[in-house]
Amino acid sequence: MTDDKWELITTVSGELQADLLRGLLEAEGIKVFLNQEGAGKAYGLTMGPLGEVQVLVPENQSEVARQIVDDYYAGKFETSDDEESSEDPSSQG
Repeated sequence: MTDDKWELITTVSGELQADLLRGLLEAEGIKVFLNQEGAGKAYGLTMGPLGEVQVLVPENQSEVARQIVDDYYAGKFETSDDEESSEDPSSQG
């Protein structure tokens, strides 16, 4: 890590969920550092304390990052099947 002060914004179960959040935050221009217990990462654990992954961001970006994570959990980034099929030209005949 750099000299930035990093702040924990959330803890998730498993690397897959952590990678998803990292991609979302990085797409919004936020630096992300994921921290997981070494044994959990080595064994690919997704449950329990060893499967937990901490999502950290620079302190000066934490407020925006928390709002993005809150919006993610509130479903604001989801699209309905109707929206997807109306935008897909192959679904129109």
